[in-house]
Amino acid sequence: MSDFPTQARVVIIGGGVVGCSALYHLAKKGWTDCVLLEKNELTAGSTWHAAGNVPTFSTSWSIMNMQRYSTELYARLGAEVDYPMNYHQTGSIRLAHSKERMQEFERAAAMGRYQGMDIKILTPEEVKALYPFIETHDLAGALYDPNDGDIDPAQVTQALAKGARDMGQRIIRFCPATGVTQTGDGWIVHTDKGDIACDHVVNAAGYYAQRVGEWFKPYGGRTVPMMVMSHQYLLTEEIPEIEAHTKATGKKLPLLRDVDVSYYLRQEKHGYNLGPYEPNCRAHWDTSDDPMPEDFSFQLWSDDLDRIEDIVTDAMARVPLMARSGVSRVINGPIPYAPDGLPLLGPMPGVKNAFEACVFTFGIAQGGGAGKVLAEWIVDGHTEWDMWSCDPRRFTDYTDHDYCVQKGMEVYGNEYAMHFPRHEWPAGRNKKRSPVHDQVIAQGGQMGVYNGWERANWFAQPGDDTAPEATHTWERSGPWQQRIREECEAVRDHCGVLDLPGFSRFAISGEGAAEALRGLITGALPKVGRMNLVYVADSRGRILTEMSCLRRGEDEFTMITAASAQWHDRDLLRAALPEGIRLEDVTTTRDTLIVTGPKSREILGPLTDADLARGWLSHQDATVAGQPAHLVRVSFAGDLGWEVHALNDHMPDIYAALLAAGAKPFGMYALNSLRIEKGYRAWKGDLSTDYSLFEGGLDRFVRLDKVQDFPGKAALLAEQKEGPKKRFVTLLVDAAEADAPYMSCLWKGDEIVGETTSGDWGYRVGASIALGMVRADLASPGTELEVEIYGSKHRAVVQPDQPLWDPDNLRLRA
Repeated sequence: MSDFPTQARVVIIGGGVVGCSALYHLAKKGWTDCVLLEKNELTAGSTWHAAGNVPTFSTSWSIMNMQRYSTELYARLGAEVDYPMNYHQTGSIRLAHSKERMQEFERAAAMGRYQGMDIKILTPEEVKALYPFIETHDLAGALYDPNDGDIDPAQVTQALAKGARDMGQRIIRFCPATGVTQTGDGWIVHTDKGDIACDHVVNAAGYYAQRVGEWFKPYGGRTVPMMVMSHQYLLTEEIPEIEAHTKATGKKLPLLRDVDVSYYLRQEKHGYNLGPYEPNCRAHWDTSDDPMPEDFSFQLWSDDLDRIEDIVTDAMARVPLMARSGVSRVINGPIPYAPDGLPLLGPMPGVKNAFEACVFTFGIAQGGGAGKVLAEWIVDGHTEWDMWSCDPRRFTDYTDHDYCVQKGMEVYGNEYAMHFPRHEWPAGRNKKRSPVHDQVIAQGGQMGVYNGWERANWFAQPGDDTAPEATHTWERSGPWQQRIREECEAVRDHCGVLDLPGFSRFAISGEGAAEALRGLITGALPKVGRMNLVYVADSRGRILTEMSCLRRGEDEFTMITAASAQWHDRDLLRAALPEGIRLEDVTTTRDTLIVTGPKSREILGPLTDADLARGWLSHQDATVAGQPAHLVRVSFAGDLGWEVHALNDHMPDIYAALLAAGAKPFGMYALNSLRIEKGYRAWKGDLSTDYSLFEGGLDRFVRLDKVQDFPGKAALLAEQKEGPKKRFVTLLVDAAEADAPYMSCLWKGDEIVGETTSGDWGYRVGASIALGMVRADLASPGTELEVEIYGSKHRAVVQPDQPLWDPDNLRLRA
């Protein structure tokens, strides 16, 4: 090809809706010298057989933002690029059979209203008025989204492609990429038609993303965590009553979702499109005797209607009109699934200037927003909304093939399930276990998963109900409530011990390490033998991460961060540290215990040769129960205490000795309650790129007068002059049965003025607490607001900027 491009800023591998959207949005941001490669024709993968539904509904703030943006883009795209499209914004009705489902809808509706959408809660009578063919006798209500609907997947993809081409982008069809080679900071993408040198490369290969991902392994990559599901939907023959209704009203019926049964039902011409998500589901290309073909373009599998028979029968009972028509066609095609059902969108873990925009289960609905987000990642280095929900670095080394298949099938079979705050999903468990796991289980530990690590959420006693069904509630009460109270009281009155495996842990050493870190963090480094919290901002001054920094020598540090931040912070540190500085990820070699409470010195004293009189934020090497350890005088529970760090082989003796000395085991639920009482922030809840450090109330961790030009310094200087638009607050809430979940709306009169970032019951202060962000002029102590919790508003009062428990920190400094 004489006109084959040999250079580009970005090469995108994959020509589905997401790849074309990324190309279009890169052009919109001014990067018009990019290339998209497609092995076959555009839309040949999952896009071509997609049903094309475009919902905005989500209980994730970032996913809702992304899907909302898609609906807004698609509504104007045809005219914008002069490409006619069939886009029907029919509205949708989500049916609820229970109080719990209505509570979920109320929460989602509130988030939608905050984002400017007119989402409504309907009674069964209002459902009937909108959808005359439906049976409503057993319904509790419904959610109505007027922006929902359906679009032709091929048309929207071609429209995005045309818009990109018109701005100068190149699309090369029937040109499979065959590999990549890293060249310094850039890449060469190989194809049968020639090589393309580029600055950035994007894996947008859909259900082939894992194969493409293997090319990046020599350069620090990993196997892409995904699997492929068989998804069926069926089309009925035409139904005269639907045709008559459309002619009479001039519009299609709203899209119907019976989420408690697990299907959607959509008008397709004058018939129906029924799409089930059946528990009796099928993975494909997951075993050696069912290999993925080299090319499955525009192909389908044969029908397997027995799997979905029960759901079809239920849909016919819900809409009896459907039973009057036969099935005209069944579509059974591959859909990729990540282990949590959300896409991989953002920087490729461990690989410089490589990105992922793949494994989209709902690619049409999310495609418009995904292109926007990816273009922001590549061009700006950050995104408008915090997108941790989709960041590929949220998965680390535990996502083997078995895990991906188990979790993919679990997510698919529970596609519309409610994600209750105390419910733990059973598939893919025990991938990472602490060295004291068996001891924790023997104490009654009820386990949860944190970056693949098993940690105790609470400790059950004989007779407690530990069945999964007990967790199916949004309310705080349950079999765990009394146990959490007892665990918090043990920390308050005596001494608790919490096993905390999986803390992300990095050893940094080498001449110049201290100066390199000063140029990265917003504040100051601790002195040798001391520790403190340090923060890293992006170029906007927003919160990228929080680390505990332990200084062991002049140029020797241990950085400890959240379990889920392991690969995120590893990449952050690796990019910031110059050659010659050693960075070692030692996360898996050590375990951590939190030993805390007013009697913790008495419990630890006889077991250790450490100097327990050393002050708060000190650390020291010592022995505990005869084993070498490192003691850090700090406690996320906010009481007198130590973190005990030790190699895995040494921890079982230490944990057993602490239990024998009278320390009471406590779990993550108690720790969350304890930390909220202190106003301690949690990463990717209270601390995220949605907020600047000043908005987050972290002023004391910012040193604008230091000489180093750390990331975000200019933005924070400007914000300091103007003042932050939002402020972090602690609220006491007159809550009822449930505490405020993440992103609950804060109201002042009839206006939404902020949002909660976390909430829980404080057992030491005897009150419901919410941490949140509120308009700066309303952050004064004593200001009365309301917080919306699952559809009802509750009085919330702004508290002074200090901990609710032990406001002067006398206990933890004791």
